[in-house]
Amino acid sequence: MWFRNARIFRFTKPFEITAEALEEQLQADAFKPCGPQETARQGWVPPMGKHSDMLVHSAGGCYLIALRKEEKLLPSSVVKELVDEKAEAIEIEQGRKVARKEKDELKEEVTLEMLPRAFSKNRRCYAYLSPADGVLVVDAGSAKQAEDLASTLRKSIGSLPVRPPAVEQAPSFTFTGWLSESIDLPSTIELGTECELKDPSEDGGVVRCKGLDLQGDDIRTHLDAGMLVTKLSLTWDDNVSFVLDEELGIKRLKFGETLQEKLDDVDADDAAARFDAAFSLMTLELSRLIPGLLEALGGEDRSAIVEEA
Repeated sequence: MWFRNARIFRFTKPFEITAEALEEQLQADAFKPCGPQETARQGWVPPMGKHSDMLVHSAGGCYLIALRKEEKLLPSSVVKELVDEKAEAIEIEQGRKVARKEKDELKEEVTLEMLPRAFSKNRRCYAYLSPADGVLVVDAGSAKQAEDLASTLRKSIGSLPVRPPAVEQAPSFTFTGWLSESIDLPSTIELGTECELKDPSEDGGVVRCKGLDLQGDDIRTHLDAGMLVTKLSLTWDDNVSFVLDEELGIKRLKFGETLQEKLDDVDADDAAARFDAAFSLMTLELSRLIPGLLEALGGEDRSAIVEEA
């Protein structure tokens, strides 16, 4: 149970919910497979899979949830071919040209005919809520996927006062300062060997670098030309490595040997216990990483956050 990505949402006001209450609210939107004529459907599923039928896994005050989305796969080329065949048959039989509107109707007809036989693509998106830390963390590779989960959760529970975290200065400004050495690199952060640079002009280009000394001459040349660093590979506290972008999206998240060693101490024959231990270890590490990272980026802007009375 290690997240590979982390899209962070900050609660904008105190948020308290029990695992039992969350379970009850999610049950109303539990996943049900697509019907014969449906193209897609989504809903909540047990994050522990076959090891539990609960929709919420609770550990250390954090609540793990999972959203499953099923989509029917209908290749557009196959649909188009069948539509063209039906249109051609009509033109031959009736001696007239098939209009665009009628073709659209044929497409709907073909789609409905094919849906019951279509293959399904299933995807799970995991997330956890930590009311104590004031965050929702989504294991999503894109901002859209994370926002879709947050929106679905908001519909299920009625209220979800969250927004992406904000920092006092633009992350790209800080990234660029670290590589140009005009801003001190925090002692908890070590640079990796990958970065992305962008020319801030309207039609500016993008340079992606891998396997380089990020404070070397090659990178410095681009910085001197006015390019800004928008993505950066980092290691935090010698234990967590990742790629961070200018929207504070974390990708390719890898936890170090220390956490793996702790997990190895758990009974290997008890899959549920290992799952629970991995989730607890991960959330504890992220509860240290997230505020530490925001502080390293110039400090969090909490002006829109209602603090607890």
